[in-house]
Amino acid sequence: MVDVGAKAVTHRRAIAEGYIEMLPATLDKIMAGDHKKGDVLGIARLAGIMAAKKTADLIPLCHPLALTKVDLQLEPDSSVAPRVICRATVENQGQTGVEMEALTAVQISLLTIYDMCKAVDRGMVMSNTRLLHKAGGKSGVWDSA
Repeated sequence: MVDVGAKAVTHRRAIAEGYIEMLPATLDKIMAGDHKKGDVLGIARLAGIMAAKKTADLIPLCHPLALTKVDLQLEPDSSVAPRVICRATVENQGQTGVEMEALTAVQISLLTIYDMCKAVDRGMVMSNTRLLHKAGGKSGVWDSA
């Protein structure tokens, strides 16, 4: 692991986003809340939050961090294609950033949606997972273009 011991403790924040595309009927089932496995978005949200907290267990050499905030939003969207957009915001007071935690939260949330809906739609596609924003530390603020 990289030694971050000499770094200043600062407020760190990262926002990541991704989405999962699906058949219109699959999104309808999610929205209606009548899926056999239960509340798809609620369970996916919880899975993403839990994943952010476990990132160091999943990614080799990633520092274990005491997170102060994990907010995960899941937004059904049909404007481009039937999909669910996931956005994770993660914060802490620490010596290293929380980008990996935000990205992990998004991916695991989307994987949970896939797992819960695969019986009715095996062709779902997870796409465009990316970092949108990071702040804190020596490098300051970064925003995607």
